[in-house]
Amino acid sequence: MNVERDIDVLKVMEVLPHRYPFLFIDKILELDLENLKVKAVKNVSINEYFFQGHFPEYPVMPGVLVIEAMAQVGAYMMLRKAGFTKGEKTVFFASIEEAKFRKQILPGDQIVFEVEGINIKRNSGKIKGIAKVNEEIACEAVLLAVVR
Repeated sequence: MNVERDIDVLKVMEVLPHRYPFLFIDKILELDLENLKVKAVKNVSINEYFFQGHFPEYPVMPGVLVIEAMAQVGAYMMLRKAGFTKGEKTVFFASIEEAKFRKQILPGDQIVFEVEGINIKRNSGKIKGIAKVNEEIACEAVLLAVVR
C-alpha cells in the first residue's frame, strides 16, 4: 500500500486552483490513491474572513464552507488519481446529497476531513465525506463532482 503523508499546503496548491480566501485545506494528512481515501485538516481561526459577518457575536463556521472544504479534499484526491496537474482541470460540484450538520464548528477548532471515493472516474466522481472536530462528527455528506 502506497500512502502519502503530510502533504503541505504548497503541494496542495500545485493541484487545486483555489487560493486565499477560498482554499480551505491546511494539510493533507494521508492520501491513499489505491483505496481512494484521503484525510486532511483545516485549522479554524477567529481571523477567518467569514466570522466578520456570520454571527459576529456567536461566530460559527458556515455549513456551506464546511461542505466546500470537504469537496476540496475530494477534488484533490480526484485530480491526483487522474494524474492531472495544476491548471489542467478543475473539479465542480454536480450535487450534494445526504448533507447533515451535527455539531457547530467554532474558532479554535481543528477540522479533520475523512473523504472516501465511492465511484471515481477520470471526468467525474462521487465521494463520501465526514468532517470531525475532537473525534465527533460535525458534518457529513455525499458529493458528486465533474472534472472540466
